[in-house]
Amino acid sequence: MLASLTAWLALGTSTALAAPAAAATPAACSRATLQAHTETYLAAQAAGKPGGLVALAAPGLVYTEDGVARNIQTGVLATALRIDHNRSVLDTTLCATYSELIVTDAAHPRVIGTQLRFDAAGAQLLKAESLVTQPGDWGFNASGTLYFAAREDGKWAPIPAAEQDSRAVIQAAADAYLDLFNNPAVVVPWGTPCDRLEGSFYTGNGSATDSCDVGVPTGVDIHDRRYVIDETVGTVDVLNMFATRPDSHEFRVEKGKIRFVHTLTIMRNVTA
Repeated sequence: MLASLTAWLALGTSTALAAPAAAATPAACSRATLQAHTETYLAAQAAGKPGGLVALAAPGLVYTEDGVARNIQTGVLATALRIDHNRSVLDTTLCATYSELIVTDAAHPRVIGTQLRFDAAGAQLLKAESLVTQPGDWGFNASGTLYFAAREDGKWAPIPAAEQDSRAVIQAAADAYLDLFNNPAVVVPWGTPCDRLEGSFYTGNGSATDSCDVGVPTGVDIHDRRYVIDETVGTVDVLNMFATRPDSHEFRVEKGKIRFVHTLTIMRNVTA
C-alpha cells in the first residue's frame, strides 16, 4: 500500500509538494535482517525469554504451536532449551524464515520447526508458527534425529549462483512430492542420492544410490500449505495439514531434483 502511494505521488505535477521522508517506501527485506531475526529467535528459545522476539511483534501477532493459537509469552519460548543442532533458511521474497531445532535433553527432548513471517521491510513479526514434536509424535527420537541431521552438515550449503534453481522450480518439486500422497500418478523429480528423515527414521545409509522413492501412504490430502523458500540453499519448508495432522516437510532441491527431505508430524492430540 505504501509503495503504491509513493509511486502515485511521483506522478504529481511540478507544483506538488514532495512527500516527507517518513513516507518513503521502506527498504526491502534483506538476508542480513532475516539472519538477525533468526538469531534473536534462537537466543530467545535458548534462554527461555521470548522478550527479544516479542519486541519485534506487530499488533495482532498470530502465534501458534502445533496448529493451536497460543500466547507467545507462555508457550515453548518461555522454556529455556539447550539446542544441540539448528539450521535455518531465509526467504527475502516473502520476508520469512524457517528454523529446525533439535533438543536432546533427556528430561524433555524436542525437535522444533518454526516459520516466522515479517512485514515487507522485515521490521515487524506478523506470524510465528511452531511445530514442537516430542514423544508421541511420528517417529520421534531426538537423539536419532540429531545423529542423522549432523551427518548432513555441509550438504545443505549455499549453491553457486549460476546453479541455483528458481523459486518456482523449488516449490514445484516440493508440491509434486506432497501431491503424490493423494495422486500416485504424480511424477516426482527424485534426485540420486536422496535421503529422507522422518522424525528419526532415515531412508538412506549415505551411499551414492540412496533413494527417497521408497513409497508413501496413499489417499492423504496435504493441504493448507505455507512456504518458506531460500534459493541460495535450494530449500523450501512447507508447513501444512497432513490430512488432519499439523506437519512440516522441508526439501533440499538441486538442479530441479529432490536430494534431502526432513519431516515433522504432530501425532498427539493437541488442545488449546
